[in-house]
Amino acid sequence: MRIFLMSLSILAAAGAAAAQTPLVPGYGAVSPVPDAHERPDPSREYKVVFDLSKGAPDAGKPAAGLDRVARFVNMLGAGGVPAGKRKVVAVLHGPATEAVMTDAAYGRRHGGAKNPNGPLIAALERAGVEVRVCGQALAGQKIAREEVLSAVQVDLAALMTVTHLQFAGYALVVS
Repeated sequence: MRIFLMSLSILAAAGAAAAQTPLVPGYGAVSPVPDAHERPDPSREYKVVFDLSKGAPDAGKPAAGLDRVARFVNMLGAGGVPAGKRKVVAVLHGPATEAVMTDAAYGRRHGGAKNPNGPLIAALERAGVEVRVCGQALAGQKIAREEVLSAVQVDLAALMTVTHLQFAGYALVVS
């Protein structure tokens, strides 16, 4: 009986600690961990570049790497890091490149499906994240510039973007 009651209290506590998505609504859920170490520091400037190369295994779901960017931004927001101290860039290349396509272009490749990444990219942009795509990957995957979402910046190459951002003091997260 004692174990049963302890289990119930653990489940109740887990339910009370509902996941949050404060800056990127609907994406990148963050569960509170009250006793966690290495929490966001509101006095620190966060300069982070995410190198995203993995595509979504399911054409109907957003790329996991973009959701991971949302989770990071939501952690910063939940931790009280102000907008001026959040400098986050997501750079897509390789199989992740299709994530930046317009609905029409994506639909031509995926049986009429809407791009599930479009709303997530728009939400990331509203949260202050820069989303960029590798121009070399666009060429390699035969994606025209006009097939890229307007919120996405086209760079010469992911290699160049990541290198320049690291020179500028950005921490690299590979996903």
